[in-house]
Order: sequence, then C-alpha cells, then structure tokens
Amino acid sequence: MMAFWKKAAKTKPPEDVSPAECLRRRRRVEPLRNRPRFVLAIGMFCAVYAVIGGRLLFWGVAPDEAAAYSAMRHDGSAPRPDLIDRNGEVLATDIRSASLFAEPRKVVDADEATELLLSVLPDMNPKFLHNRLSGTSGFAWLKRDITPAQMQAIHMLGIPGVGFRTEKRRFYPGGNTASHVVGHVNIDNQGIAGMEKYVDDSGYRALQNAGLAFGTDLEPVELSLDVRVQHVVRDELAAAMEKYQAIAAGSVILDVETGEVVAMASLPDYDPNNPVDALKKENLNRMSAGTFEMGSTFKAFTTAMALDSGKVRITDSFDARAPIRIGGFTISDYRGKNRVLTVPEIFMYSSNIGTARQADAVGVAEHKSFLTRLGLLSRMQTELPEVAMPTQPREWKKINSITISFGHGVSTTPLQTAVAAAALVNGGYLIPPTFLPRSKADADAMKVPVISQRTSDEMRYLFHLNGEQGSGRSANVAGYDVGGKTGTAEKVENGRYQQGKRFNAYLGAFPMSKPRYVVLVVLDEPQRAPGQPFATAGWNAAPTVANIVRRTATFLDVRPNFGEKNPQLLVSY
Repeated sequence: MMAFWKKAAKTKPPEDVSPAECLRRRRRVEPLRNRPRFVLAIGMFCAVYAVIGGRLLFWGVAPDEAAAYSAMRHDGSAPRPDLIDRNGEVLATDIRSASLFAEPRKVVDADEATELLLSVLPDMNPKFLHNRLSGTSGFAWLKRDITPAQMQAIHMLGIPGVGFRTEKRRFYPGGNTASHVVGHVNIDNQGIAGMEKYVDDSGYRALQNAGLAFGTDLEPVELSLDVRVQHVVRDELAAAMEKYQAIAAGSVILDVETGEVVAMASLPDYDPNNPVDALKKENLNRMSAGTFEMGSTFKAFTTAMALDSGKVRITDSFDARAPIRIGGFTISDYRGKNRVLTVPEIFMYSSNIGTARQADAVGVAEHKSFLTRLGLLSRMQTELPEVAMPTQPREWKKINSITISFGHGVSTTPLQTAVAAAALVNGGYLIPPTFLPRSKADADAMKVPVISQRTSDEMRYLFHLNGEQGSGRSANVAGYDVGGKTGTAEKVENGRYQQGKRFNAYLGAFPMSKPRYVVLVVLDEPQRAPGQPFATAGWNAAPTVANIVRRTATFLDVRPNFGEKNPQLLVSY
C-alpha cells in the first residue's frame, strides 16, 4: 500500500481531476493481486463451518453412544472364529441375536413405556427400566440378547423411542460338555475364560481392536478335544458323583506320545451359554486351576526316582515291619503287611513305609530335583489360562521328603500329575500338555528326557502288576490292559488333616504293552457306596476309570487284545 501511495505521489494528476478522484480511478483500473488467496481462505472457512454444522446435526439426531454404535459396525460385534474339536464338530460358534435399546429423548411417556415393556420382560427391574426411559440421553441399552419371541412382542407394542440392534452372540452347542476347556465370552463377545480367552490373547483381540476382524472369514480354531470322548468322561464323572456322593469329580485323558489333551472335565461345571455360575467356588476347574495333595499316586514318582537314581533296583527289598518315627511324626501303613517288601510289593500294596525308605535312600536334594524335572513343582505351561501354581515346603527337610514320597506335603494340579505320569510310561520323555492338535513329529522336537528307557519299562511293569493283582484291579478292562496306581489322601482343612474327608484318585494308562493314553480320575470326598466295605480309591476312582476306558477305547482307536498280555514286560527279570 505504501508503494502505491509513493507511485501515486510521483504521478501528476490531470488539472481537472481532484486527487481523491484520481485515487478512486486507479483502484478501479488496477486488478486485485491477492484475489486467489481471498477465495481460498473463504472456501476453507466455509468448509470448516460446514463440517461443524454437519457434526452438530448428526449429534442432534444420533444416539449419545455413537462411539459404541460405530464400534459395532456391520450389524454387531466382530465375528469370532469357531472352535471345533479334532473331528470338526463345532464347540463354539457365533449366532445373531437382538438387543433392546431406547432413545429417551423420543420416548413420549416413560411410565407407559415401562409398563408395556415389563409385560414382555417381567424379569427386568422396573426402577432401572424407568430411569433409562425417562433420561435425557440420546441412547441407552435396555436389555442385551433378547429372544426372537420377545423381540416380536415388543415390536408389536409400537413404543416410540424403543428399537432393536442386531448383535452376534456366542453359542455352545454342547452346553456344559466341555465348558472348562472351551471357556466363555462376555456380553460384548470377548473371550474371558478357557480357550476363548486364549484365542483373544493370541492375536484375535488385537485384530479386533484394529478393526480388521470385520468382514473377514476367520478360519476355525481346532482343539485337541474329541467331543465324543469328552461326553463320555463327563457322563461317567456325573454318575460317579451320584453313586459315591462326592462333592466334586474330575478326569483327563492325555495322549502320552503327543501331550494332547483328548478330554478333560471337572464337575460341578456350568453352561457357557449362560455363564452366570462360572465364578462360583464349587464350579472351579479342579483339573488345572485347583491344587491338591495327590496321595499315593505320588508313590509312582518316588519309585521311578529311586529306580532311575541307580541307588535302588527293582529286585531290592525294604523293611516295612515297623513304623518310621521322625520329627515327632509316625509313618505307618494302611492295612500293612508287617514284613520285608520287595519294590514291586511296595508299589502293589501301597506301603508308606517302604516308599519312604526308597526316598530316604535317594536323598532330599535329589528328591526335590526329580519332582522339579517332572514339572510337578512349577506352574504348568499350556494354552489354558486357568492354571494354578503348585505349593511345596519353603525348605525341604528330611521329614518333608519322607511325607512327600507318599503324596503329603506337596499340592499340585491333577493335570500336571497326568503329564508327569505320561513321562513314566512313554519311554521317559516329558511333553508339555496342549489343548491344540500336535503331531508326533512336533512333540518329538520338544520332548525332554527325564528318566531312562529302562526305568520307564520298569514303571510300565509296576503299573501292569498293580492293575492285575493290586489295588488297581477294579480299573482293568478285559482286552485293554489298564494299569496304574491308586491314591487316597486325607484332605487338609485349616492346616490339619481331616479323617473321613478324602481326595481319591486313580492314575492309569493303557494298553500297558505300549501305552497310548493316561487316564486320571479324581473324586472329592467320596462316600462308601452301598454294599462296599471301604471308600478308598480302589473302590470308586478305579472303577470310574474302567467305565471311561470301556466306553472310549473305540473312539480312541485302541483295539482290544485278548491274547498274550504284555509280552515285552520284565523280559530281563
């Protein structure tokens, strides 16, 4: 502008035109140099205010929870991958369901709307419903996941300001059958337990948060479970609970060559389609999330340790005539033989005294090291989120080693016990458990030797012997050669052992000539059944194993053999 005035001052105006008129003429003649800038600025201002106006208009007509709405694009939450068993049977899938919402600003009469809705949904809280309908917000959920009949009935009422939103809901065709393994989701279809949570933690949640799960055909997640075997296991546990009046029961079937969990159940359980009871104390997954003193089943590990150390041979004998007194405690046998016992007899008669002497021969440090090597003292690594940490003494002394030798003083999960037992009969290899399919080659790549082949052969012989002549006779099934070890442990409450309250177990494997599966059954506080003399494991847990093997062997592709039994066992003894 100053340059213009200087130029104007140097130019002499016409004599008949005033200076002001001359200035006006120059302004009309010279073009405006920054006109594009003005046009661009005006355009930007218009665009900004148009966006602001559009958003204001949108917020005026859209629900206040627009963020929640937009998060459920494509008619609901992101789809979850199906969960299927090893044979392709669906364990969990998505189905569409309707949810009821309101736009309170559009509700004409909250009192009338409340009364009408309660006529279809009588279980709803009237005060909660009225508060939602009489609010000032633009959007409010009233009830998620209503039935098609309820949706139709509410639709026929024609209530202004009330609508429906189509969402995806998780459906479990098997109901309770595999609830503790499959797990469940929350109201927003997010996995919060079992393998459902594992799927989310393994990348699905990140995919969903990034918005990449919408409009995608997700491959089903195959589990190692066989739903046929799973059904039999749960059915037999339910029958055992009723027959022996137990407060709880559990079982697992494990492939000893791959570590695959073919079936695992814990009762009482819950229906994942309505998981309101999932967190009840009695519905705990006892197989992986509960720790227990496993009683005499631990004698199998003590015997394997003694044999593998080289300090004890299977032909050795130990004096079991007198109780052991140590640290103010007395170690005695239940219905003992009161004589010198061989190693096989100690195992078959479940002698506490003989087992304690074997542990003493090995030593405290080596005992702790052996159980650690078998994975019984550390938290188990597997896909299932619900896994408990075993407990053990802070300081291992001789008295601890003695009591732990026969299953008192260390608490571990039943699933860990089965995994460790698989190592005793599969040639001596510890294989981490998995709830996903795993090939033999993959298992071979990760297995860790924990005992020698010779020790494993000797343990197979002892399992077979106990199944034929010892406390495991009632677990044996003709043609399938089931061997194993019973365990009857007094329960600990408030730091004291309770007589009459037992935690019974049978740890078995079959067929013993070449074991393919470990089967473990536990019964919590079983009672003596009518017509039976005792309530120990040989009278309840072992027969339950027999029932499971009898019904599942065909599904597990194990053919019966009624010929020569265990031709490979004890060939050198």
